Amino acid sequence: MFRTGPRNLITDVAGLRVGNASDVRLKSGVTTIVCDEPAVAGVQILGGAPGTRETDLLEPHNSIEAIHAVVLSGGSAFGLDAASGVQAALRENGIGVEVGGFRVPIVPAAILFDLRNGGDKDWGRYPPYRDLGYEAAQAVGIDFALGTVGAGTGALSSGLKGGLGSASTVLDSGVTIGALAAVNPTGSVTIARSRHFWAAPFEIGDEFGGLGYPAPMPEDAKRILLKFRDKQVGGNTTIAVIATDALLTKAAAKRLAISAHDGFVRAIWPTHTPADGDLVFALATGKSGIELAPNDAIELYAAAGATIARAISRGVFAATPADGDLFPVWSSR
Repeated sequence: MFRTGPRNLITDVAGLRVGNASDVRLKSGVTTIVCDEPAVAGVQILGGAPGTRETDLLEPHNSIEAIHAVVLSGGSAFGLDAASGVQAALRENGIGVEVGGFRVPIVPAAILFDLRNGGDKDWGRYPPYRDLGYEAAQAVGIDFALGTVGAGTGALSSGLKGGLGSASTVLDSGVTIGALAAVNPTGSVTIARSRHFWAAPFEIGDEFGGLGYPAPMPEDAKRILLKFRDKQVGGNTTIAVIATDALLTKAAAKRLAISAHDGFVRAIWPTHTPADGDLVFALATGKSGIELAPNDAIELYAAAGATIARAISRGVFAATPADGDLFPVWSSR
């Protein structure tokens, strides 16, 4: 049986801190994970409409072995500016890889589309995401809020507000795995329009309501429910981070990111569509000092999908209402 870490957050993985910055008028925000020491990293993109920065360097055949932070941001392509703000905060603290006498923080980033959510996007000449990124980096800690915060501030799913979710799992091997997700899919995280989450079999305790599956299943459970079915297709994406304190190679981190996408399939219907930019970053801090045997590695990859599914559900479960919302929150059902 899986069990959670003490916080049930990605920061149960030693060596990671998370910071959020939100703009309620904008209905958008930024979330960053800062690594206490450079962490081995990987990435896997399975959505058809991604928006990213510094993802190519994470491929196993490229030379950078470890990174300093990861950024998840709202704002569509405008939100890629957030990584510059995080990078500035890290540079002020002397964090970065040394290149020719200069310190260069390595900060991959991904964005979700939250422009069409009722927020005021009339920001003038330059978007605010660089400043939001800097603010998020200054706010990092081991405890942080879920729901309508950070990159989940303006997130929407099909029929419900989305949000920022997190979860952790402690394995029998002693390894901890954690997930963080900004949940903004075109699909639904609940079965039809019920209160029941698709990810119910993986729930630990009542972390997103404890409702299990409905019995009987609704007749329309297989119906494809999209966010804006009668409007322009697009404006979606769930972006996530899966992390562990195990010792992993860069290639193994890539495999961890691939496996974590199983959690999208278990938590969202449909997912990985051409209208979503679904992406998972993987981080391995190595703080446990544990190098996994083959069978333990399989357990790690299996837990990656389950932990991501739980984080996705917790993000929607924790969403709170705000003025001008287009969709209701889960708790209103």
